[in-house]
Amino acid sequence: MKRVMFVCKKNSARSQMAEGFAKTLGKGKIEVVSSGLEASQVREEAIATMKEIGIDITDQHSKPLGDFKAEDFDVVISLCGCGVNLPNDWVLREVFQDWQLDDPAEQPEIFPRVR
Repeated sequence: MKRVMFVCKKNSARSQMAEGFAKTLGKGKIEVVSSGLEASQVREEAIATMKEIGIDITDQHSKPLGDFKAEDFDVVISLCGCGVNLPNDWVLREVFQDWQLDDPAEQPEIFPRVR
């Protein structure tokens, strides 16, 4: 089974929502984890925004990227354009994507759009 890592700056919103979507849509097909360049706390707005569409992320926790090994993942997706700050072993995985998603922490009204 393919393993997917979503990475963001603080693992508090974008990557948490992505993890929730991927776990729901890829259930039984992929394994999904999210992390941040640094750990934080999952934002209440992210939890509420996902709950609006029936996805519960209340049991997810913010985790630092340093807790994981790049070789354990097939796909790495950066959600904040932070790929330039990732160690090379993460960027050189089988599939690496660096998506530029706006940070809803700076503009809480855009949580639904970023979701």
